[in-house]
Amino acid sequence: MPTRYVLLDRDGVINYDSDDFVKSPQEWQAIEGSLEAIALLNRHGFEVAVISNQSGIARGLFDIATLEAIHEKMRQQLSQHGGWLKAIYYCPHAPNSSCTCRKPKPGMLLQFAKDYQINLADVVFLGDSLRDIEAAIAAGAQPILVTTGKGQQTLQANPHLTIPVFENLYDAAQYLVSQ
Repeated sequence: MPTRYVLLDRDGVINYDSDDFVKSPQEWQAIEGSLEAIALLNRHGFEVAVISNQSGIARGLFDIATLEAIHEKMRQQLSQHGGWLKAIYYCPHAPNSSCTCRKPKPGMLLQFAKDYQINLADVVFLGDSLRDIEAAIAAGAQPILVTTGKGQQTLQANPHLTIPVFENLYDAAQYLVSQ
């Protein structure tokens, strides 16, 4: 059986988001059920990777070492649930940057596909914002929206969306493993 992949936005999907940014490991708090959801996906043969805009670096709110410490906390807590991440991709650039990696641009998804030599048409990208959905579509992946984080506002502002919507990452994971 070929490896199946699920790509996840981080803030608002795995952990609680903050308008003030998640700037330290202490501020990073998993959304209830999100780590269990990743472990569930792993147990059912899915490799999971994170695709995340992290403009707090460009804004000078935290540095790459701090971001790596946040990600280490996430990985450690995830391992306590029997889960793991294949990779973490992040864009450190400011919103007004001309980079190709900042979502809604598809650069990070395309880099993941190149690194692992996969066809994104078979990959789900799960996020809580319109830019996550747009990045998934631009990369040729299958978008899923969760209503945690900014998801409820995204859904209300875009009632025309015709993609799968779930209350949270755990509900989405249960759906994916049942397919």
